[in-house]
Amino acid sequence: MKRPLPGIRKLSLPRNAVLSLVTAVLLAASCLLTLQLRHRTDQPTATPAVPASQASPGAVIRAGSGPLHFERIGNPARTVARDRHGSIVATLTDGARTAVLTGPSRSFAEPRTTAARVVTRSWVRLLPKAWARGAEQSDWFRTWLRSRLGSRDPDLLATAFDYIAGAPARKTAAGVPYRGAARYTPGAVGDKRRTGSDFYDYLGIPWTFPDAVTRRPEKDRSRSVDSSGYVRLVYGYRSGFPLNSRDSAAGSGLQRTADAIAHARLGVPVIPLAGRRPAVIQQLQPGDLVFFRTRELPGGRIGHVGIYLGLDTDDHPRFISSRKNAGGPTMGDKGGTSRLDGDGYYAQGLRGARRL
Repeated sequence: MKRPLPGIRKLSLPRNAVLSLVTAVLLAASCLLTLQLRHRTDQPTATPAVPASQASPGAVIRAGSGPLHFERIGNPARTVARDRHGSIVATLTDGARTAVLTGPSRSFAEPRTTAARVVTRSWVRLLPKAWARGAEQSDWFRTWLRSRLGSRDPDLLATAFDYIAGAPARKTAAGVPYRGAARYTPGAVGDKRRTGSDFYDYLGIPWTFPDAVTRRPEKDRSRSVDSSGYVRLVYGYRSGFPLNSRDSAAGSGLQRTADAIAHARLGVPVIPLAGRRPAVIQQLQPGDLVFFRTRELPGGRIGHVGIYLGLDTDDHPRFISSRKNAGGPTMGDKGGTSRLDGDGYYAQGLRGARRL
């Protein structure tokens, strides 16, 4: 029979006490594990920035004094580039060619029609091709971004303001007036209702599209555009986005009418079309096309399109478009307030938005 060692007393615990002790230990371990998991799952789902030492050679793009870091965010799916301070310098949306770069501050105003001003550091430019996840590692993107960051060359927003009232006229070497104040489409002649004016009407020259269709301008429509013709002038003729000759499912260019552009498969629908005014518009970014239902078109069809500019100095979301009651392109409040909030005609008629 074995005896306890001298100086050591045999510890005897009741069975219930042992079970309680084991339960307490297991409970403590479970709490610790839960805290660790919570710490991990509470972190943002965006891809963390990759240190320059770990990035592939194609992904290292420098801005200022340090490399850019790229991460993924959603709604809609996109890649953002941050500088060494964590500030976003580029936003690139999957499936879209419009990129928003952070650049020098500038101001857009139209004092003849509104006291509002849009002061922004957003510069909207067209990528050579639609963005796709991982494209930051490509040579074409590295070359493109380096040439655009910090550039003061006119972007899509500046180009849009080349056509407001009072804008100076400019001609090409061939004498074609490619910029300057535009008017809206002339009205009906007699009993014959006329379609709106397209960009080639403004230019006053025939235009042959990729499908070999040639459109010819009407003489009395020189320097005039309707809302979709204005978008086609800014994005297409001036900035290089492909253009269709008509409203057709074929082709990869901008359609002719606002309704067709709204329903096309170009770019990304950041606010999907609906039969009512959207409840949330915070996902908009400058350069997005915004679509409106109007009284002129029956059946809830989209009758008007504009270009979103961003928040004005009073924090109201503002857009620019060519419209009849204002006599042409405007960001002002003549012929309807150019805001997407409030109870104005266009705010109530907003139905969707698309990022080309």
